[in-house]
Amino acid sequence: MRTIKRSGEHEIEVRKSRFICSLARVTEESDAREFIQLQRKTHHDARHHCSAFVLGDSGEIQKSSDDGEPAGTAGVPMLEVLRRNEITNSVAVVTRYFGGVLLGAGGLVRAYGGAVSAALEHVGTLQRRPVRVLLIEVDHVLAGRLDNDLRSAGYQVADTSYDAAVRFHVHVPVEDVDGFHAWLAESTGGAAQAVEGPLVHAEM
Repeated sequence: MRTIKRSGEHEIEVRKSRFICSLARVTEESDAREFIQLQRKTHHDARHHCSAFVLGDSGEIQKSSDDGEPAGTAGVPMLEVLRRNEITNSVAVVTRYFGGVLLGAGGLVRAYGGAVSAALEHVGTLQRRPVRVLLIEVDHVLAGRLDNDLRSAGYQVADTSYDAAVRFHVHVPVEDVDGFHAWLAESTGGAAQAVEGPLVHAEM
């Protein structure tokens, strides 16, 4: 699955109607609905605020709303764009300012779907992959060099804590875990070992 790089807004115009797509990263349905209401307040003078959101590591929660547009012409094509791009943990709201020209059902489907597609391209997307959290604990003498080596090798350091020892939490794609253990042993001359933690989904 993928998610959006950042929240953002993008506007397209179709036959004098303005379609403003607002995107946000969310993980809870309540947050998605709160964002939808925020767009209603922000664009209170618009006629429609159609929406779609996908939540969960596997995109298991999917909902959409036509908000007064003919059934199936707004929310569903918006949701389809999110699904086709494998987007999750994101909400899309398309605000429409009517321009006086009727678009017909096909025109609405293309306009609402097109608004979401253009907005996704505008904000960019990130891959979400299953990764293993690996915990490495070293003394302060080794920490600086290891930190540099990890980043130089392209490994994702998710967290670092400094106490009596220095602890690195590294996100490693599941298929690369064995290779990471070998890399760590070689890089530190056997001075450091990694303890395998939980499996999580992370942006890579």
